[in-house]
Amino acid sequence: MIDFRPATSRLADLVAGVRDDQLTGATPCTESTVGDLVDHVNGFAQAFALAAAKGASVEHSQPVAPSAGNLGGDWRDRVPRLVVALGDAWALPHAWEGTSVAGGQELPAVEAGVIALDEVIVHGWDIAVSSGQPFDCDVALVEAALGFVTPTVGRSPKGTPGLFGPPVPVAVDAPLLDRLIGLTGRDPSWRP
Repeated sequence: MIDFRPATSRLADLVAGVRDDQLTGATPCTESTVGDLVDHVNGFAQAFALAAAKGASVEHSQPVAPSAGNLGGDWRDRVPRLVVALGDAWALPHAWEGTSVAGGQELPAVEAGVIALDEVIVHGWDIAVSSGQPFDCDVALVEAALGFVTPTVGRSPKGTPGLFGPPVPVAVDAPLLDRLIGLTGRDPSWRP
């Protein structure tokens, strides 16, 4: 079990800190605006909280394409609450037991939890750099996400559609967060 509530708390603060005029801004995810990423956070927070509670089915857990147009007027309050609820859902020991369903797939709950953690960290970084906010994350949480990303990239060195793009080379002695960001197809030095 991994308690990633510090990372969800940070992501919630980052989302709340996005200004309306930044929603159309560029992100390291070349095909997504900041608003699209906030909507993606909205979607994965709900999906992975449901996965932790073992409440999703394969038929009803297909991801929807994120779009800033889906946000609605209450996004600045709603999305942070959903992100905090995601961390709380995975703080319960039974969330990590058995199998879960996320993204239309049944998978071991431990894997679903680590994927949720990776989503929180990487998209937290995306939103932070895109909106000019500082980003930090506990090293142990970054190590846990790297434990998922590294073998995934090893199996698919050209990227994993739906998860991340081809890795960006990063120095082997770079900070762990930079290595995680590079493995997920982002340049750690990217700025808008």
